[in-house]
Formats: sequence, C-alpha cells, structure tokens
Amino acid sequence: MSVLLALALQLSSDVSPDFQERVSQAKLAEGAAVGPAYQKQMWDRIGNPTTDAYKSCIASNAPADKSPFTLVADVLPDGRLARLQVQPQTAVAKCMAGQVSSWVLPAPPARPAPYPIEIDFSVKK
Repeated sequence: MSVLLALALQLSSDVSPDFQERVSQAKLAEGAAVGPAYQKQMWDRIGNPTTDAYKSCIASNAPADKSPFTLVADVLPDGRLARLQVQPQTAVAKCMAGQVSSWVLPAPPARPAPYPIEIDFSVKK
C-alpha cells in the first residue's frame, strides 16, 4: 500500500483504532454472563436521564447535527465514569459527554476492570 493511500484511509476515518477497540471490549462485556443483568441495572438508573439529556443537547445546539454517535467509558468500581469519549465529536455528542461525565452508575461487575460500556445514540426519523 502506498504511503499516500494509507494516509488517505487514515484521514477518512473519524474513529481511532483505540476507540474502536474500546467499543469492541464494551460489546464483549455486554454479551458476557453478567452483562445483561448489569445493562438492566444501568438502564434502570440512567434511562430517563439519558433521554432528557439527549433532548436537551439537541435543543441547546439548534440547529443540531443529529448524526449518530457512540459514547464509550470505563465504569470504576464505585460507579464513577472515566476515560469518556465520543465519536464522531459533534456538538451534540460533546454535550452528551459533558452531561454523562458526572453520573454515577451502579457498581459494575468485578471483571473486566475497569468495566467498559458503550452507548450508541441516533435519532429515529
């Protein structure tokens, strides 16, 4: 592969390999034996606040870029979030990252540690 082609491919991707790896790890955790139970606990706690925050972020960035985005984070043993990232980094995605960053989730399963999560956001038309 030529250097120019490699550079073009790299520039055309908005999502870093590290971000993609984190999304993959979170999806594996979701599918693990304790994943569904943790997902239920998590969504019971943050379901309505997530919807409210998303609507607020769209409204406060009007006209909002409603492109789909993904949020990834590590859940620490006490439920606090660390290494929160969004891709692509639209104004709405950054707003959501700011909203979510102060939330405390239920204590995650012990493994993997830190416990990875990912949330996909999109507006249904």
